[in-house]
Amino acid sequence: MLSYLGCTINIVHYVDTMTSLWKALMLLSMLLTAAIAQNVPGAVDVANAPIPIQILARSPADTETDLQVICLFRSSAANTLHGSLAETNEKLKGLLDRIRKPELFGGEFGETLLIVPPKNSLGAKKLLIIGLGDSQTFSPQRMELVGQVLYREAGNLGIAHPFFAPTILDGGVAKFTTGQVAEEVISGFLRAAMTDQILRDANASGAVHVSALTYLAGAKNIGSTREGIEKALAAAARK
Repeated sequence: MLSYLGCTINIVHYVDTMTSLWKALMLLSMLLTAAIAQNVPGAVDVANAPIPIQILARSPADTETDLQVICLFRSSAANTLHGSLAETNEKLKGLLDRIRKPELFGGEFGETLLIVPPKNSLGAKKLLIIGLGDSQTFSPQRMELVGQVLYREAGNLGIAHPFFAPTILDGGVAKFTTGQVAEEVISGFLRAAMTDQILRDANASGAVHVSALTYLAGAKNIGSTREGIEKALAAAARK
């Protein structure tokens, strides 16, 4: 007990009250953190994939990986950057804008460009861009070749687990589902993997074996993307 200016204070009771209040605040903080985490989709594993594939709701501008792969349409004033592509460009201090010129990186179908991001810009150690060509005539079928390029370039760069984002929507084309795009990407990816396996069996491959893939998609597109990947896996299993 402590008396001061006529007031009596129970020190033990005061300490117990503050301790209880602190514990309550800590519990509230934990509950809030858990609630927030539940609203952020995590990685979704795709079953029965010969090469482990997971779908992750994350922007390619925010990944931490050895290799992040994105796609860009033909370099022209009509093909502006949106969403994650604009975020990536901003973090690179406008570098994508500076290289997206017909006389520089034209963004032609199948054209590639490797960027080593400056320190403290992107989390990815390397950024590979694959050209998609003309946006007006684009169809998901182009993405089969993109899937092949993804696999082969990752192996040639010595990356066993690349991250891939098709960035079709952020490139301004929204008339195809993410599932249609994902189906073609994975078809090409598996095709390149099977070719690589034949080369390995013949001791004729010098590339690193790609052993996993993380496929990025918007949170609302996880389901459609997964369906597309599963269709590609089912088709490959029938061959």
